[in-house]
Amino acid sequence: MTKIASGQNMGKPRSKDLRNWRRRGFYSEAALVKKLQKNGFNAVRVPVSNPSLHPLPDVIARRDQHVYAFEVKNASYYAYFPRKQIDKLFRFLNELIPGQNDCKHAILAAHLGKKWIFRKIEWSYWEKENLPDVERILKRDKGNFRLERIKKIVSE
Repeated sequence: MTKIASGQNMGKPRSKDLRNWRRRGFYSEAALVKKLQKNGFNAVRVPVSNPSLHPLPDVIARRDQHVYAFEVKNASYYAYFPRKQIDKLFRFLNELIPGQNDCKHAILAAHLGKKWIFRKIEWSYWEKENLPDVERILKRDKGNFRLERIKKIVSE
């Protein structure tokens, strides 16, 4: 009888699986930083190795007076962003970045194979305490935020 069939190790991830999962996340965060830099943003990955209660995004980017906080997920077909992680983006922008909210942006980034989908979450959802329990991005979805579009707007 296999370990799975006998119920051993059920619900407890193996350390190798956990390392691979973290490596995928690190890869997507590093790839996003490169993509942002290629599109004219100043960007850095926030090196937090474990889930934290502190309001820190995975990646922070800036272009001109605009600041972007990214939560990054790596998946094959869909990515889920729990309310707690979305709230952390807004808390980071609100508590640690001075300036008007129209220059601060919370962005969900799903790295789905070779495809990136970005979804900007509006301040009004956070201010009215109306964030969704979970935000889901599917591979077939279209995002509402485009890096290339920002590049064109700023250069005009």
